[in-house]
This record gives sequence, C-alpha cells and structure tokens, in this order.
Amino acid sequence: MTSITKSAALLILLSATLVGCADKSLFSPAAEAVTTPSPQATTKAAEPTPTSTPTPKPTVKPIATPKQIVVPSATPHPTTAPSPAASAKPATDATKAKPIAGDKTPYSWYYMKKKTGQVPDFPKETKSFTADQKAVWVGTGKKVYLTIDAGGPLIEVDLMLKSLKENGVKANFFISGNNIKSNPDYLKRVVADGHFVANHTMTHKDFNELSDDQIRKEITDFEALYKKITGKEVEKYFRFPYGHYNMHNLSLVSSMGYTSVFWSTAMRDWEPRENGAEDPYNDIMNNLHDGNVILMHQGSLENMQALARICKEIKKKGYEFALVNDLQPKK
Repeated sequence: MTSITKSAALLILLSATLVGCADKSLFSPAAEAVTTPSPQATTKAAEPTPTSTPTPKPTVKPIATPKQIVVPSATPHPTTAPSPAASAKPATDATKAKPIAGDKTPYSWYYMKKKTGQVPDFPKETKSFTADQKAVWVGTGKKVYLTIDAGGPLIEVDLMLKSLKENGVKANFFISGNNIKSNPDYLKRVVADGHFVANHTMTHKDFNELSDDQIRKEITDFEALYKKITGKEVEKYFRFPYGHYNMHNLSLVSSMGYTSVFWSTAMRDWEPRENGAEDPYNDIMNNLHDGNVILMHQGSLENMQALARICKEIKKKGYEFALVNDLQPKK
C-alpha cells in the first residue's frame, strides 16, 4: 500500500468516528419528557401520583424534543386534563383544557342561627356562587322542606315511614347508593309512599378528596342503581356528603344537571342526644322559619322517636311540608 493510499484510508476512518459521536449526542438526558398519568389510571385520589420519566427514542434529526412541564396543583388530586397524545406537543397545549372552572378551597356548610322565626345567616361563600353553580339552602313563605339523609345506618324504618304517613308528610330522602344496594326494599318502600328521593352519591365519600372522574362515577353509579331498582330516572337534586364542597366541585355537579341542596336547620344527630327525643324536637322547633330546609339523619334513634311530634307541631304552626324540587337556585 502506497503512502497516499494509507493517508486516504486513515482520513476515511477518522470521518466515520466523528459521525458516530454526533449521533450519540441525540440521546442527551436533556431531551427526556415528563408526563402525568391520566385520571382513569389513578386508584387513590387522596395521594399524589408520581410522575414517570420515559427514555426518548432516538430520532433521525438533531431537533430538540419539546418538554411537557408538570405544573403543581393546589391539591394532589388528578384533573380532567387529557393525557399526553402519542405525538409530542408543546406544554402550553395541555394547560388549555379546563372544562370545569372553580377554586378547590375546601368548605363545610354551616348557618348562623337567629331568633325563632327568623331566617339564619349563611356562609359568605354563597355570595360568590355563580349562575352555573346551582344550589339551594332555604325557601320562602310558610313552607318547610324536611330532608332525611340516609348515608349511615338505616334504623327504625317502620317507625319513620309510619310517622310520616300518619301525619300526611312527604319528605325528601338523600340516600347513598351503598345503602340502596344492600337494602333495595328500603328504597322501594320510600318511593311507594310518594317521598322524594335524590342523589347522595354511591359510597358517601368526601368529594373534597376525590378527582373529577371519581366524582362523576359516584353520581352516575347512583343513577344507574336507582333506575335498575325503580325503573325511573332519579331527579337531578344532590347533597354533598358531610356538607363538604368546593367551588370547583359545585360547578362540576351543576354541569351534570344537578342542583345541590344544603340546609337552614340541622343538629348534632350523628351522636347520642343527652335528653333523648326532646333534643331534636327543640332543635327544630326553636329554629323554625319560613322556607326552612331541615336536615336530619335517619341513623339517629332520637330523630325517629321525635319525628311524629315534630311533624304535628310544624303543621300546627301553619307550615306546609314541600319537596325540594319546588326550590329554585338564586339567579
């Protein structure tokens, strides 16, 4: 081999080596993308879901792969933003998908009692409810809305239904789906007696701890079960378990066609009452007012024992018992 041939061969070998180094630069860690799993893949809403960092595949052109930036949320719950598509998109595209607006600051419903006959004051948050956040908590005129929550134990069912029937009272029941599933005859009896039944979620979980998809499932699972047992569609009235809500969830529930029902009278009836049935009777009669939305829990023995007397006395005061679908959200 001549000296000229050797030089040419050496030059070709050196060029191939340099090309190989250039190709390896495309595998730089800086090109890795961060993605967020979709809400459907999340099994626990109360815990933050770790992000995954897939290793990018080599490309044929030395063009930087756009990164998808994870923006910290006020809460660790997954959102309804769509999962990253198969093709890479700029990070700004993912932030545009916000179908449900609203702050996620947690609230717990309450009211401020006044003298007997006077409508209580309500949380300042109600003043910021928008037109698309449908909610009611008090009516007008000589009407009382008796609402009975059945998210806990179903006790004294016979006594409860008898007390209502003998006094000609139609009540509003907010029943959790797990109670209906375990006791379908309970629902059938309530409906047969002409009472109003509304959606109180499937499993009675705190909505402030759930993702949007989990919330939708809680509501639609109840709808499906109610229709399966009764053959009818449930009317679009809803109550947040524990009275826990936030502006985002209120908008989400409203977007599903529901009006959320809060209350203007309640009591600590999830625990034994010191004076037995006298306590719920006094709690209600001492706070009786126009448009009164009364909350009582069926799981309270004292409530069931006092129910007939409460119905009689409210009627004696000149009030009519009404159903919550008579209430209209404030514009």
